[in-house]
Amino acid sequence: MPETKFHIELSIKTTHDFECYGKFMLGCIRKFANSLFQKMKGNKKVDDQTILKLEFVETRNDLPVNVQVISCSLEQLAENCRTVTKEIFKFYNLEKS
Repeated sequence: MPETKFHIELSIKTTHDFECYGKFMLGCIRKFANSLFQKMKGNKKVDDQTILKLEFVETRNDLPVNVQVISCSLEQLAENCRTVTKEIFKFYNLEKS
């Protein structure tokens, strides 16, 4: 059975394209990963004005598939980082059986 994993990529717009500068590894539980990404602050509109974006990525057999993309401000990114850290801590230390 193929292994499926989820992560959130953090990307910033450069003079050439978007550059990934970080990833939050969310594990292999789809329900947890999806519900966590739904808590992210931002805008589903990603256009030429977008500077920061978050990509929710599913990886199957080491092949990535973008599931959803949002743009966000620097303030929203800071809040999103706090949310991811808090939710991962809760899931792996308090909720996971």
